[in-house]
Amino acid sequence: MHHHGYLWTGSKQGFDDEALRRPAHPDPPPADKAELVARYKEVKAEFSIVDLPPLETAYWLIKPRKLVRGTWDEPKKAAEWLGQRLAEYAPRFASESDRDSTRLALLVHSATDRLGRGGDLCHGFYLERPVFLSVALVTCSPNRAAPDLACPTT
Repeated sequence: MHHHGYLWTGSKQGFDDEALRRPAHPDPPPADKAELVARYKEVKAEFSIVDLPPLETAYWLIKPRKLVRGTWDEPKKAAEWLGQRLAEYAPRFASESDRDSTRLALLVHSATDRLGRGGDLCHGFYLERPVFLSVALVTCSPNRAAPDLACPTT
């Protein structure tokens, strides 16, 4: 078992485009619904390649390998990376409570425990408006939430 780290910053508007943050439904819409068919094709083609954070954390695993910011065998090392990213971005957090060092330390500590049990984690923070930060750690080989998903290869 190992863990991959992902980090995304971007506009809140882009983050809110939920259609591109989930895989396309296995059944396409009826052919007579041209607008839905067009959107379905876009989502089917784009979901696995866009850098937007997926709604389900495990789906980071089907994104391009270039989006992986780090890989660790030990949960503690992955949690340390999380702590470094939180410390790096904390001065830009829009909410004062999100910048609280005790709260951030608890997030890092709980990450070690969760990853050690095979779980994933994802945290999101508003930065200066309208920017959003998403940071995730995903367990691989296998992923508990989606055991059929392989680790990123491309």
